[in-house]
Amino acid sequence: MKPIRLRADVLAGLTTSFALLPECIAFALVAHLNPLMGLYGAFIICTLTALFGGRPGMVSGAAGSMAVVIVALVVQHGVQYLLATVLLGGLIMMAFGLLRLGKLVRMVPHPVMLGFVNGLAIIIALAQLEHFKSGEDWLSGTPLYLMTGLVLLTMAIVYILPRLTRAVPPALVAILGVGLLVYLFGLPTRTLGDMAHIAGGLPTFALPDIPWNLETLGIIAPYAILMALVGLLETLLTLNLTDEITETRGYPDRECVALGAANMVSGAFGGMGGCAMIGQTVINLSSGGRGRLSGVVAGVLILLFILFLSPLIERIPLAALVGVMFVVSQQTFAWASLRVLNKVPLNDVLVIIAVTTITVFTDLATAVLCGIVIAALNFAWQQARELYADEHLEADGSKLYRLHGTLFFASTTPFLNQFDPANDPDRVTLDCRHLSFVDYSAIAALKTLRERYAKAGKHLQVFHLSERCKKLLKRAGVDHD
Repeated sequence: MKPIRLRADVLAGLTTSFALLPECIAFALVAHLNPLMGLYGAFIICTLTALFGGRPGMVSGAAGSMAVVIVALVVQHGVQYLLATVLLGGLIMMAFGLLRLGKLVRMVPHPVMLGFVNGLAIIIALAQLEHFKSGEDWLSGTPLYLMTGLVLLTMAIVYILPRLTRAVPPALVAILGVGLLVYLFGLPTRTLGDMAHIAGGLPTFALPDIPWNLETLGIIAPYAILMALVGLLETLLTLNLTDEITETRGYPDRECVALGAANMVSGAFGGMGGCAMIGQTVINLSSGGRGRLSGVVAGVLILLFILFLSPLIERIPLAALVGVMFVVSQQTFAWASLRVLNKVPLNDVLVIIAVTTITVFTDLATAVLCGIVIAALNFAWQQARELYADEHLEADGSKLYRLHGTLFFASTTPFLNQFDPANDPDRVTLDCRHLSFVDYSAIAALKTLRERYAKAGKHLQVFHLSERCKKLLKRAGVDHD
C-alpha cells in the first residue's frame, strides 16, 4: 500500500472511530443495554467486516436500526436472549450471502434509494437534537448558547478547512480542536463521559446462558429474522451508495457473509448486533478512507478506547460530535433529488417522498418495502397501459391481430378488450411476434380468448410464439396451434 494511501486510511479510521463512539453508546442505551455491549459490537463488527467484507471503505457497527428491533426482546426476556438472537440473526445473514441473494438489492429502484438516503439523513439530524436536552428538558440560557456555538464552530471547521488544506480529515481536526478549546478554557459543556463511562476489559467468549430448546427458538426466531432483514437491507443499500460515491463495485454476497459471521462473533463475545452505518460510512469516505485499513483502524481504536484511553475520550465534547453528524446529515441528503422533482415522472416523485417520510416516522425496512411495492405497482400499471394491437382484414376475408407489449396479470383485461369475437370473421389470426407471456394470468387470458371465439363458432390461430411462451403454454396444457 502506498504511504499516502496508508496515511489517509489511518486518519480516516481515527476520525470514524470518534463518530462511532456516541452513536454506539446511544443505540445501546436505546436498547436498554450496557454501553459496553454497543462498543464491543462496534469493535467486532467494524473490524471483521472491514477485513473480510465485500466493500472496502464501508463502516459497520452497532446500528440504531438494529437497536429498535430488539428493544422489546431485551425488556421482556433479558440480555442473554438478545445474545442468542444476535447469533441466530448472524446465521441467517450468512445463509443469505451463501445463497447469493445479495443481488436482490438490484430490485430496489433508484427513487427508493433516494428516499432511503434522504430519510436517513433526516434521522441522523433529528437524533442530534437529543443532545440539546438535559433529561427531558431542552437546554436554555448559557448551556444552550455554548452548545450551539461549539456545534457551529465544529461545522465551520469541517466546511472551511478543506479550502485551506486536505492533508488531514476536517472532521478529525474539528473534533480535536474543539475538544482542546473546551479543555483549555474549562468551558462547562457536556462531554462523552456524561453519556456513559466506557472503561472496560477485553470481551470474553461465553455462549448465551439460556435453555437451548424449541421454546427458546420460538422466542428468538422472529426477532432474529427481523434483525437479519433490517441489517441486510441497510447494509446492501449502504453498499450501493458507497459504490456510487467511490465509482467502484462492491460484492454484496461477500458482504452479507462477512456481516453474518461478524454478528455471530459479536453475540458470542457479549456484543450487540449491527450492520452498515451510513453516517459513519460517509464520514470515512469524506475523510479519505477507501481501503480496508480505515475500517480496521476504526474498529481497533474502539477497543483501545475501552482498554486504555477512556479518561481522554470521555472528555470529548458532545458538541463537536454533534456538529460533525450535522455535516454528515447535510452531505448524506440527496439534494439533487429536490432539483429533479419537476423533471421526473410524478410517480417517481411520490415514491421519493413516501420512502423519505416512512423512513423518518417508522423504520427503514418498512419504508423500502413500501417504496418497492409502490414502484412495482406503478411499473405494472405502465406496462399494462402500453399493450396495444394492430388489426386489419386479410385478402381471404380473415382478420389479423398483431399484439405489442407484455401480457401479465395487470394487462389481461386490456388484452381481451382488443378483440371482438361477436363481429370478427370466422377465421382470426393472432400474431404474437411482439407479445411476451409472463405469468399464469397471461396463459389464462389466452385460454379465455380461445373459449370466446369457440363459443362464437369461430377459429382462432396463434402464430409466432417465442419458445419460452410455447413452453409455458404446453406446461399449462393450453393449445397454441
